[in-house]
Amino acid sequence: MKLLPILLLTILFFSFSSEEKSQDPLVDLETLSTEFSYEIRYATPNNFIGETLYDCPKCLLQPEVAEALLKANQYFCEKGFRIKIYDCYRPLDVQKKMWAKVPRATYVGNPYGNGSIHNRAAAVDITLETLDGCYVEMGSDYDYFGREAHIDNYNFSKEILANRKLLFEGMRKFGFNTIRTEWWHFSFRKNWSYKTLNVPLPCD
Repeated sequence: MKLLPILLLTILFFSFSSEEKSQDPLVDLETLSTEFSYEIRYATPNNFIGETLYDCPKCLLQPEVAEALLKANQYFCEKGFRIKIYDCYRPLDVQKKMWAKVPRATYVGNPYGNGSIHNRAAAVDITLETLDGCYVEMGSDYDYFGREAHIDNYNFSKEILANRKLLFEGMRKFGFNTIRTEWWHFSFRKNWSYKTLNVPLPCD
């Protein structure tokens, strides 16, 4: 009977080991599709920190997150819109810089706690634009820290509420969850199954 606990521990060890090894490399969204629009704010000083945080404007994601985002974009394209990308994978070191400037867990994930789902390459910050590149009003700018950015704020015009509804419902159809304080943020439903990463962006 003493062999049974040892056998169970051995099975568990190899199960966890194989799970860790099975995590695929991140994928660059631009290599999968040309139908997205990009404005990677953290590769510019035009962000809430006011500093350039990324060495290059890349959108890296877990493979199944990227696949889900492709399906979501196709859904929006059929309705006359496309996804505009603001942020994808974010190295943990960048998260620490953000936290040092704005240590408010309501808007910035604590890198010394659970961090951000962006650090797991399982979240995206996005908006919609028309297929010919026209702006779609969502009620606030990206990374605006205030009530106007909250998804439970309905004090907007019918047009803005309809735009938000389209974005939220479309993303939820393909496995992305919203958060209350940021209309632009969507976390893939399986986000906690991925590791927190601190791999630098692959800039040429």
